[in-house]
Amino acid sequence: MTEGHDEAARQLVAQFGFDRSRLMDIVQGLQRRFGHVSDDAVRSIASALRIHAVEIEDMVSFYAFLDRKPRGRCRIRLSRTPVSMIKGMAAVASAFEAALGISVGETSSDGAFTLEWTSDIGMADQEPAALIDTTVLTALVPDDVPHIVAALRDGRRSAGVGPVLPKAGVRSSLVQPGPLLSGGHDNAAGLQAALCREPVKVIEQITASRLRGRGGAGFPTGLKWRLCRQAVGEEHYVVCNADEGEPGTFKDRLLLSEFPDLVFDGMVIAGYALGSRHGVLYLRGEYAYLLDDLQAVLAKRRQLGRLGVAICGTIGFDFDIRIQLGAGAYICGEESALLESLEGKRGAPRDRPPFPTERGYLGQPTAIDNVETFACVARIMEHGAAWFTASGTAESTGTKLMSVAGDCKRPGVYEVPFGITVNELLDLVGAADAEFVQVGGPSGQPVAPKDFGRRIAYEDLSTGGSTMVFGPQRDVLEIVLQFADFFVDESCGWCTPCRVGTTLLRTGLRKVIAGQASLEDIATMEAVAGTVTRMSRCGLGQSAPNPILGTMRSFPHLYEAKLRADADISGFDLDKALGEAIKVQGRQPVPEEG
Repeated sequence: MTEGHDEAARQLVAQFGFDRSRLMDIVQGLQRRFGHVSDDAVRSIASALRIHAVEIEDMVSFYAFLDRKPRGRCRIRLSRTPVSMIKGMAAVASAFEAALGISVGETSSDGAFTLEWTSDIGMADQEPAALIDTTVLTALVPDDVPHIVAALRDGRRSAGVGPVLPKAGVRSSLVQPGPLLSGGHDNAAGLQAALCREPVKVIEQITASRLRGRGGAGFPTGLKWRLCRQAVGEEHYVVCNADEGEPGTFKDRLLLSEFPDLVFDGMVIAGYALGSRHGVLYLRGEYAYLLDDLQAVLAKRRQLGRLGVAICGTIGFDFDIRIQLGAGAYICGEESALLESLEGKRGAPRDRPPFPTERGYLGQPTAIDNVETFACVARIMEHGAAWFTASGTAESTGTKLMSVAGDCKRPGVYEVPFGITVNELLDLVGAADAEFVQVGGPSGQPVAPKDFGRRIAYEDLSTGGSTMVFGPQRDVLEIVLQFADFFVDESCGWCTPCRVGTTLLRTGLRKVIAGQASLEDIATMEAVAGTVTRMSRCGLGQSAPNPILGTMRSFPHLYEAKLRADADISGFDLDKALGEAIKVQGRQPVPEEG
């Protein structure tokens, strides 16, 4: 049953230099070849790497795209998000069940197909979407499904050539470019400008631009680089976080598919500024279809002297980039969990301090930045800090790439100046009747029409870029329940507040929706939310209560309408009931204008 697994495992271990930190590549190689990582393979890897088999079993079991037991030879993963569901994914899923003769979560009796749900695959603007092995299908309708399944069956009978699938492919998402995405993006202008300066002067330029991390946290990039450069280590590493797993976000996908040189220029500039020789781009497993094209871009850069030895003729500056493919784990978007994954471990967040700038990848000083951040770096070095600060606000300089999807006429990526109001963004995307906007993905903030005058900026509505728009026909609480399901599914399970608390919050919300909740239940949810926010180990748990707490504040009437018929709500003030949670989250309601 597992013939050849042992030998294949030994070959892969040797291919990656018997390096324990490359365990992810080793097991992914086995997954691609055999469809799972067998007991024989685990024993062989453990012996070759001189580690315990349980370390490998623990790591493989953590990731959604790795299996310990055989599943279907073809994996059909359907994107399950609020946006995919409002676009008709339930009907598409039913069509797949009918065509395959199995239910979601099952494998066909002949072992040919496994059909399952997966979290957001980065296609919110082109839903309903599916991932079939590594092929992305978009804009699906039920009538597409019989043709897709027929092509898959025929493809399995054809030798060598895979099936050509209907609706395969991803269209460009760029609707409105701005300063960042206008002009040349493969001429290395920013890199050349950086190499004309001393490394510390590059950091000074980035600091002067007041660039803040574009992944959502907003940490000052110049400060991060200065701390990393000053940290003592045998090596310094540059890591690009391309694990774009926040539902509703797809702007990094756009950058990697259409502006990869701009991103790689930013990484090389960082390498020069930090005195680094090694860069790693951590690419989410759902974007595996981009891997070959990105590798080709890197190969071309080496030919042009923009990677490798003496970059652009700069003697003494040697820097190269490798791509690490993830394996389906939302938590790996958190920087310390990403580092664990890069080192071939389960993606559980680390305790901090020490921070990555002091002890990051392989225990060495590491600067981890978002895809969009590196693109900004290249443009800042090309045009100067003053050019960058001319856009945005005092605390949020530059422009922001916004991924917009849902109930709007023109979904896609919009480059807008920081400080734009929600109303202005809705006008751009064609969503005049929006009743609910989730800014920043499930971990962000729900915004009601009364707050559409709020501004997208770190000092008001901070966001990594996800913007989900919902019209008046949508059930707000059902959408929030889907967010709650997401956090339960994606919690790594390491800490009790998150593992247990997210489940309790979901249970409480279900009780509300069923019309069985009392005021005491609302108070209990608020208390649980405060504990989860305060006591969770990483950002996932700390932000998991946001959709529930936010909608309690923004849509209190929806909760009140669902309370048990015998509940006395006279004198009940939901804002006061949420007071403790608001303090814990470190935020206060923004007064309405006027």
